[in-house]
Amino acid sequence: MEEPFDIESGHITYSVFPEEDGVYTIFKEGIEYMKIQKDEGEQWLKLDPETDLPLFDVDEEVNLIGGEILRYKL
Repeated sequence: MEEPFDIESGHITYSVFPEEDGVYTIFKEGIEYMKIQKDEGEQWLKLDPETDLPLFDVDEEVNLIGGEILRYKL
């Protein structure tokens, strides 16, 4: 399993905790904020906090965080 890491966007630091199946738990300012997962294309999906099922709404913050995760992993 991968180790947690931090990414920055503007003045915000997100802590990223990799989980199984390409899911990432994101903490914002020390508080659990959301879970995200990359779809088969270029989009990242936020997971429903109660069911962990993908929400198929386009969310720019989710895509921004996902892009930073990919850059970190390179």
